[in-house]
Order: sequence, then C-alpha cells, then structure tokens
Amino acid sequence: MIELTHATKTFKHFTALNDVSLTVDTGTILCLIGPSGAGKSTLVKCLMGMEKLTQGTSRVLETEMPNRAILKRIGYMAQEDALYEELTEKENLVFFGQMMGLKKKALKQACDEQLALMKLTDCQHTAVKNYSGGMKRRLSLAITLLSDPDLLILDEPTVGIDPRLRVEIWQKLRALATRGKSILVTTHVMDEAEKCDQLGLIIDSQLFALGTPQALKKQFQATTIEEVFLKAEVEKHAL
Repeated sequence: MIELTHATKTFKHFTALNDVSLTVDTGTILCLIGPSGAGKSTLVKCLMGMEKLTQGTSRVLETEMPNRAILKRIGYMAQEDALYEELTEKENLVFFGQMMGLKKKALKQACDEQLALMKLTDCQHTAVKNYSGGMKRRLSLAITLLSDPDLLILDEPTVGIDPRLRVEIWQKLRALATRGKSILVTTHVMDEAEKCDQLGLIIDSQLFALGTPQALKKQFQATTIEEVFLKAEVEKHAL
C-alpha cells in the first residue's frame, strides 16, 4: 500500500527527512511516533505528494507520488483541521462527501454512520465555528472516513479527543484494517502506539527503529512504549 524508499527532504539548509525507507502492507496499521519536529508530518506530506522529495521515491497504491488521480483512494487527515467554520457540521460532511463523489443515499448513510461513530449526531446543525478543538478533530476524522478509502493517512487524529472516544476510534481503525484497509497514523499518545501492528520511531529526521511494539520493547529492554521512546532518544543522541 505504501513504499517509501531512501526518502530525503531538505529545506534550504535543513534536512526534514534523512534516508527513510518503510512499507505499509495491506491490512496493516503502522504508527509513527517521535518528538515534535522530528519529521513525521513531513513524511506524511511527501507520501501524499504535497511535498516533493529531494531524493528517493514515494509509492502509494502502486503509484509513484505525486499523482492527483490516486488521491480519491486515500483518506487524509492533516494536523490542522480544514473545515468551513461558517457551515454546520452536516453541511461540511455533505460538501466533502459530494467532492468525494458520494451520491444521495450513499452520502446520507455515510454521514449518519460517521456522525454516530464520532458522537456528533446531536450537534449536526451547529456551526463549526462554535466547536471546541476536540469536536473539530472528531469532525475532521468523520470526513476522512466518509468515502471508505483503501488507505488512511492520519496525522495526530486523536488530539483533544476524550479517552473513551479514542478507544472507540481505535476499534474502528482495527475493524478497517481487518477488512483489508491500510492505515498510517502519527501520534504522541503512547498507549495508541501499543495498538498498531508496526511502530516506527522517527528521531532527528531518521527512522531510528521499526518493528512490532513487542519487538521494540524487547530490543530496548523496556516494559512500555513510552520507555522505548525515551531510551531510543537517549541512544540516538549518544551516537
């Protein structure tokens, strides 16, 4: 589903990605963790074709990126919410659903399903400008899931979302993976990293470690992913 090969991205004198290679297979959830500014969001933008790699290749759904035609098969959620704040929640969903090509009955069914999942049904006629940050994240994720895409790329999707709903969202993501969807998630929430199939540690623009959560805990002699992260940072900076 995703194949990033020797990906390097530089901005003038700053290297945001340094020779990163990774793959995401069908039905797999890959979670990327790392400090702020480590390169996670740059990696996501290069995968989407929003940034052009300085070196290396990015292939998504067997297509080299950037490629506008392939985007309709990808559900992308950025760190920043891209919503029309003067419109209501339902109007945002309908607008973006129509942009995705959903028609009448399918659009209504998709909107109702995602509103229920994100616990937003009761406020669907409220203007988004009146929403809290967490509610905007929930609406952004609902929009991302509308078209049932083959691949989900989610950049810190659960920021500001309460713990109970985070659990339900991750249950939904696991169900999607079971159906053969592939998912790449960036997060700062360590317990979310435990829920993924593969975990990548991005430190100082490099992919420092990659493996299952259990394998990484064994590698770094740690009992939690938070401990893995802290030990990896110390080890990386000691090199």
